[in-house]
Amino acid sequence: MSTTFPLLLGALLIEAALGYPAPIFAAIRHPVVWMGALIGVLDRRWNDPALAAPRRRARGVAAVLVLLLASLVPAGLLQAALLHFLPQAAALPLLALLAASLPAQRSLHEHVRAVAEGLERDGLQGGRAAVSMIVGRNPESLDEPAICRAAIESLAENFSDGVVAPAFWCGAAGLPGIAAYKAVNTADSMIGHRTPRHEAFGWAAARLDDVVNLPASRLAAMWILLAAGMTRGADARGAWRAVRRDARNHRSPNAGWPEAAMAGALGLRLAGPRVYGQTRVEDAWMGDGRAAATVSDLRRALTLYRRACAIQILAVAGGALALL
Repeated sequence: MSTTFPLLLGALLIEAALGYPAPIFAAIRHPVVWMGALIGVLDRRWNDPALAAPRRRARGVAAVLVLLLASLVPAGLLQAALLHFLPQAAALPLLALLAASLPAQRSLHEHVRAVAEGLERDGLQGGRAAVSMIVGRNPESLDEPAICRAAIESLAENFSDGVVAPAFWCGAAGLPGIAAYKAVNTADSMIGHRTPRHEAFGWAAARLDDVVNLPASRLAAMWILLAAGMTRGADARGAWRAVRRDARNHRSPNAGWPEAAMAGALGLRLAGPRVYGQTRVEDAWMGDGRAAATVSDLRRALTLYRRACAIQILAVAGGALALL
């Protein structure tokens, strides 16, 4: 803890300021791309449709173990080497720079802001094109309120698993913690689906992702609630009421917490029944406000998001100072 909180603080500040620079992505891609490549290889080689479900599930467990080893071991060795061979004042900035590639504060904000700008500049088609980059549902079936709701839902859910959860695990275990978390989260996004191909093989990835995101989803709701209390026009009491009443009714054990907090804070209804591809998903509504979300609501959600990120950074800074 004495090193992980300063490391985390540096990583969050670097990522908020710079994101993941495009020249670096062009040169070496991104750690999540490397993780995805390994998951793809394991899926192709081990997920044999001819095998019975129990054997496919066992292979999926083995795949997750391989992925965890492939992320934990290099990150752990690198962190140990830097802290051993360099003064802490030199090692921590280097570790923070490496860890800064894994949270998604800036990129999430840019992707969601692009939806608002697409609607404002190019109308429905612009909004559909932008929202298709961040959600899995068919954009052609979405009108403007549905586009805005989808973007706000994505912002809330990804605040939890793309920003708060990486920070939580970095604070708990440094570079190995954040690397292992991103490996699990990437595996869930690729193979943790209830489809004929992945229901058995991806079972371990999906269940483990639920477990590692549990603390962050509650923290994310708290950061949003605190941000609402500091934002004119937002309703902190409504956020708390929605979380207490609705979060547990979401089909995800974690996504309902930040989504309910965001819905209550903005006076909206989020989640609810929606269509992914050709499949209609029945889900509970989060919040009891308007379902007809607007671009103005999307802009308000981005304001809450920025303030929630700032609150998290301040909390981490407080933890780092307390450990000095």
